Amino acid sequence: MKFIEQYNNEKNIRYSSYKFALSEAYKRNHKILVETGVSRGKIKFLFFSKPNWKDGMSTLIFGNYANYVNGELFSCDIEKKNIDNAKLLTSKFSKNINFINDNSINFLKNFKKRIDFLYLDSLDGQFDSASTHQLNEIKAAEDKLNNNSLVLLDDKGSKTNLSIDYMLNKKFNIINETNEQVLLSYSL
Repeated sequence: MKFIEQYNNEKNIRYSSYKFALSEAYKRNHKILVETGVSRGKIKFLFFSKPNWKDGMSTLIFGNYANYVNGELFSCDIEKKNIDNAKLLTSKFSKNINFINDNSINFLKNFKKRIDFLYLDSLDGQFDSASTHQLNEIKAAEDKLNNNSLVLLDDKGSKTNLSIDYMLNKKFNIINETNEQVLLSYSL
């Protein structure tokens, strides 16, 4: 999985977490990835987009992983302009990415496939309801997870507190933790 090294940008503070999570996903033969909240990047001029490494660029990285393993990334965002920008940033992986313009909870409730890898990063952490929103996302996706699934929670502290407690009570274990993210796996 050498492709991941190209995302080791000094501004990408989530790089080590993504690298660990995707290495674990690869060991588990994960092919179906689901992400709430797309990478928005930065808009330059009218139509030119560039990566915003401070935000981690998850859609680009996960799209590359999906391409690498011949899998699928389902990426949901409530803002169409965010999806349009993410499409520009990930165009070389378009055959492996499905973009969905919807509320993340509604999207997860209606998702029809089993989820191997779930990344929850919708609703920015500065909103008071962000922690409750992330908890509702995990509840909406819970029945699509299996005993091999990984769940990566973003914005540790600002929106993960309710989700982590809920998942630990549901027999998930923390297998990696950074200042920004927490990776959990179901324990048998």
